[in-house]
Amino acid sequence: MSSEPPADQLRPTLRVIRGDATAEEIAALLAVISAKGSAEPPRPARKPLSTWADRAALTRRPVSAGPGAWAASGLPR
Repeated sequence: MSSEPPADQLRPTLRVIRGDATAEEIAALLAVISAKGSAEPPRPARKPLSTWADRAALTRRPVSAGPGAWAASGLPR
């Protein structure tokens, strides 16, 4: 039994191909990449409720008093 990790784990995850990056520049790049990868995915936009699903229709409307109020209470609004 060998305690060495597999060959694909020995390869570096990030490689500088051109240029001369300092350790600080590579650390900054890794910080940006890790922050971007751990960001919460955006929430999908909520669809507006249809009139049929709107629960506001179940609430009682204010009672109005005055002449003709009784007759008007049976009329649609």
